[in-house]
Amino acid sequence: MTGQTAAPPTPPQTTSKRVLVVFNPRSGQGNSGLEEFVDLLQSLGVEVTQRELSPDTRMEEHLGDVQDHHAVVAAGGDGTVSSLAYAARYKDVPLLAYPAGTANLIAQNLGLSRDPSELARVLLEGHTVRVDLGEIEVKGEKRGFAMLAGAGADAAMIRDSEDLKEKYGELAYVISAMRQINPKKTTFHLVIDGEERTFEGIGVMAANFGMANYRLPITSDISPSDGKFTVVLIKAGNILRLVPNIIDSVRGKLGLGDPMFSGNLETLEAKSVTVDADEPFPLQFDGELHVETTPFTANVLPGAVAFLTPARKTDLDT
Repeated sequence: MTGQTAAPPTPPQTTSKRVLVVFNPRSGQGNSGLEEFVDLLQSLGVEVTQRELSPDTRMEEHLGDVQDHHAVVAAGGDGTVSSLAYAARYKDVPLLAYPAGTANLIAQNLGLSRDPSELARVLLEGHTVRVDLGEIEVKGEKRGFAMLAGAGADAAMIRDSEDLKEKYGELAYVISAMRQINPKKTTFHLVIDGEERTFEGIGVMAANFGMANYRLPITSDISPSDGKFTVVLIKAGNILRLVPNIIDSVRGKLGLGDPMFSGNLETLEAKSVTVDADEPFPLQFDGELHVETTPFTANVLPGAVAFLTPARKTDLDT
């Protein structure tokens, strides 16, 4: 019958799961449906423990009893998800990247819906894909990331998007990227798996997941489960140089022939990369700008976390 929409699917009944929900109250610009999600789980007999993140509590403290639970729900933006994933690395407790932030690129890469009932279904069905994480070291301090870490124009784009998020939401990143017409360039000095490399450009990214907003591939051949980063060198120009490479990646996925814009970026594979520059450049990882600048070192942590997802392992590759 036309003109009607189907009722949202109901997750299967369960009475045996214990789930830990850790949420960031400062994430996002609106209702994420988290309360509805929790209510639904509890109505199905799931024992839910909720913990609110606070600046005064280390992430590891929220997860002290993580292995007493069947799953962890990380509810927040990409920074919240990656920080919790890093704190729970190698704990063998699956993690749901609940999209409660602005862009939620990790959730998009994992093929997750924003619908609370669909997210509950994913959690209860329990299908996971084990993926790598990144570990970044700056000034002797180590932290984790799931999506990507970068220095230069991408960090400047994120910085300039902060004042736009409240009004434009996800589009804030697009507007900010379009403003990066003449970004600062410098000479970058890299050490890639022990080999030195120098180039002039506007930025460097170490990518683990490879899809931008709307699951458009940043570039081809990025896999979050191959034990390697794809290191993206953005040469002199502007951040919109990424757009032709996204087109090439889509063409490749659809089997439409050879790349048309292969000269815009250079990509390399690495298990470890150190990035320095002639002058300090801003640093971001998983969508959060940090006060630290270059230099930094990023290392891959192979198979560090099992994410709950409806997708297959090959669906996560670009």
